[in-house]
Amino acid sequence: MRADARKNRDHLLAVAGAVITEQGVDASMRDIARRADVGLATLLRHFSTREALFEALLRTSFDELTARAGEVETSSPPDDALVSWLRDFVACAHNYRGVVALMVAAIEDAESALHTSCVTMRAAGTRLLVRAQAEGMARTDIDGTDLFALAGSLAWLSDQPALAPRADHLFEVVASAILTKPASTTP
Repeated sequence: MRADARKNRDHLLAVAGAVITEQGVDASMRDIARRADVGLATLLRHFSTREALFEALLRTSFDELTARAGEVETSSPPDDALVSWLRDFVACAHNYRGVVALMVAAIEDAESALHTSCVTMRAAGTRLLVRAQAEGMARTDIDGTDLFALAGSLAWLSDQPALAPRADHLFEVVASAILTKPASTTP
């Protein structure tokens, strides 16, 4: 990709990230283009669909979550690693209001542009859960799909103005329900 095209694409992604953070995943492509000071056709040349835009925008965050799982897996006790990653997941999902529904749909749709990065990220969290379970630090009656659903629920809570003040408390409740003993990780 030419340097000027890369610069334009990066600018569109930065503006899209800001707009989606403010308005959620239902933000219009037209509004994103307007805020980026380009025409809709220019935005659509770079990202032919809304899903392609989200894939480009979210792939980096999801890849970072996957890498983070690998880091905490090797540097932290299993329970701390799981809770730390769970907290990172919730923070990432909270950055883009409404993204949880997109992630759930993408995991179920192999044709989705977000499918691979979402599946890979969920698998990374599952590895942390399985490791904690193998060490007797996490309950064994949940799997990676359950963990993903719980994480998505926690991210959704943070998006609800009336519940946001309780989000940290509810995170601790859910984390303690997953673990067989409290982790020592602090926020």
